[in-house]
Amino acid sequence: MDWSVSAPGHRSVRFSPGTSGPSRRTLRYGIIAIAVAAMLCAYIVVVVTRANAAETLLSQGKPTTASSSESAATPASSATDGNAGTRWSSAFSVPQWIQVDLGSQQSISRVALNWETAYATAFTIQTSNDASNWTQIYSTTSGAGGANVSLSVTGSGRYVRLNATAKNTQYGISLWEFQIFGGSPSTPGSCGSANAAQGKTATASSTENAGTPASSAVDGNTGTRWSSAASDPQWLRVDLGSVQSICGVTLNWEAAYATAYQIQTSTDGNTWTTIYTTTTSTGGVQNLNVTGSGRYVRMNGTARATQWGYSLWEFQVRVTGVPSTTNDTPSSPSQSPSNPGNSVLLSYKKPAVASTSQNDSNCNPCTPDKAFDNDPASRWATSPDNGWVDPGWIYVDLGAQAHITQVVLQWDPAYAVAYQIQTSNDAANWTNIYTTTTGKGFKETLTVNGNGRYVRMYGTQRSNGYGYSIWEFKVYGTGGAPTQPPAPPADPVFPATNLVWSDEFNTGTNVDTSKWHVDPGTGQNGEIQYYSNLANTSIQGGSLVIEARKETAGGRDYTSGRINTSTSFTTQYGRVEARIKVPKGNGLWPAFWMMGADFLQGRPWPYNGEIDIMEILGRNTNEVYSTLHAPAYNGGGGYGQKLTTVDLSADYHVYSVEWDSKHMTFRVDNTVILVANKDTVETTRGPWVYDHQFYLILNLAVGGDFPGPIDASTPFPSRMYVDYVRVYK
Repeated sequence: MDWSVSAPGHRSVRFSPGTSGPSRRTLRYGIIAIAVAAMLCAYIVVVVTRANAAETLLSQGKPTTASSSESAATPASSATDGNAGTRWSSAFSVPQWIQVDLGSQQSISRVALNWETAYATAFTIQTSNDASNWTQIYSTTSGAGGANVSLSVTGSGRYVRLNATAKNTQYGISLWEFQIFGGSPSTPGSCGSANAAQGKTATASSTENAGTPASSAVDGNTGTRWSSAASDPQWLRVDLGSVQSICGVTLNWEAAYATAYQIQTSTDGNTWTTIYTTTTSTGGVQNLNVTGSGRYVRMNGTARATQWGYSLWEFQVRVTGVPSTTNDTPSSPSQSPSNPGNSVLLSYKKPAVASTSQNDSNCNPCTPDKAFDNDPASRWATSPDNGWVDPGWIYVDLGAQAHITQVVLQWDPAYAVAYQIQTSNDAANWTNIYTTTTGKGFKETLTVNGNGRYVRMYGTQRSNGYGYSIWEFKVYGTGGAPTQPPAPPADPVFPATNLVWSDEFNTGTNVDTSKWHVDPGTGQNGEIQYYSNLANTSIQGGSLVIEARKETAGGRDYTSGRINTSTSFTTQYGRVEARIKVPKGNGLWPAFWMMGADFLQGRPWPYNGEIDIMEILGRNTNEVYSTLHAPAYNGGGGYGQKLTTVDLSADYHVYSVEWDSKHMTFRVDNTVILVANKDTVETTRGPWVYDHQFYLILNLAVGGDFPGPIDASTPFPSRMYVDYVRVYK
């Protein structure tokens, strides 16, 4: 029996539990790992506040607790991690509260709330010095939710709490971000509080490994970081996209900080002007007031505090006025280091042996060969019957003796905390070439030096009560008897101008069935409509019209339309765009998205991958969502972002993704919604499953877990207009 993976806030499709893929633990422990990493960051920083009275964000990365959490995937810490793609959600009852410990008594001037759809209609903001005795500084019984709720308050305390007493849905209370500010809010012409660097193109003089790329310092996630080679000097720079007036820079240092560095600006990326310099830096979080202008902003490190390199959790830039929202998809190579010397992938499709393996309804099959198939959506796992013990191991036969220079492990949440990488010439006598007792999971890129025909991961301490599991185990070096995987297609160069497929909807009276497959039937996620066969689609005035109606069909009381290109067109990489006008109304859910084409050959969702270019909820057409779904992050835990903008139902807007083997950049018109970097996703969330063919989908859903129910105000018929769909390479 097929069943649906769903959660308030994200689209999902049917998933068959009897096919290969991760067991039910995957999402839960993946999100826990991210939350723990973000919380640990909060304890190792020292805050250096601004010298003037400008507004300062006090809460980011600070210890945060709540009355309850809906699940391990939505902890309290997610509301103060600076990542608008993660959230806290409570149990389905009131009252509920969330509180942040600022570390010391602070003067509070503003509270910013970024509500998820499950918001509080009645709540208070309270402060305390002991987390026991509370003073109320704000109260409302008419909260309306929203993404940018800004509350001007006056108070002081070490602890700040939101206490919710009434809610708008049958779910609990949910916040993407809970931000506490001190000082004076920004005024027009003054230094803004927004991070102009987030999601922009970042480059560096070097990177320590593929897990710490330059992009991780500008991704808005304090659980990811850039780190350099262990030498002086080293630099990190960000391209703001246009010349800006620079008024502030925030450096959130990891323990490997700079004692001497300069902040520099440039208009061309070649000639630099120093706008701040120090030789006595003490690390931590440093909020710097600066004055300068430029398109590029650089931290130039000239002396290190440790024997390691330079490392930043976040590199933020503040500008005078509104920062530019244009961000071109990077066309330069990824920041991942190339394989040393003339090394090649030695392990692809080679015979593999493991201590045990899983082959049941939760992981069928998860045999050793799945770790060496170059398929990021298949994995090896130890057996739940006798393999959830220490030690656990897996090895590959390279076919002949080889010199090993690099090993890459893409872990499932069942990873090894302590393990060794070993080599052997007979698969009996092993030599350690790498050892650790502090494995962090996700993607680990290991520089090694050893020789042997066989290479083994030998796990001696598991991260949790399950066994060991690896999506991909790649061995690089020279020698062996390598089989090279199929060559990937070339990356497009953006802006892409070669139109390879389109539908302008200028001819005929209905969908061109040579281009579109009409997909009738019921939807998932609690949707209440029946998708008809052409009855709810038409061509009118040069646009495709998908119409939702109140009428009975297929056992449902509402009908709508859903079409896709599964039988006519698929694409890997390029710019995919559509010009769309969406309807307004409670419970309406227009979407433009893509599914991995291997879904058509039986691979279940989400192992095929899903790319949601645009989802809009009719109850709030000022917001647009872009989201990625994969085995380790899907449903409510998908990797995504929402953008608050103009009323998108008032006119047509262009929704697009620019996609290559290293990045995806999602936009509405010229405004960036989300930049997804492959290295960042792999080192913080899980495998990147998007390097293959996908087909396009357009639909207008009615009701469901994400948009919520319709009501008497929902207009029927409601129409989604599509002016065109185009794909460029």
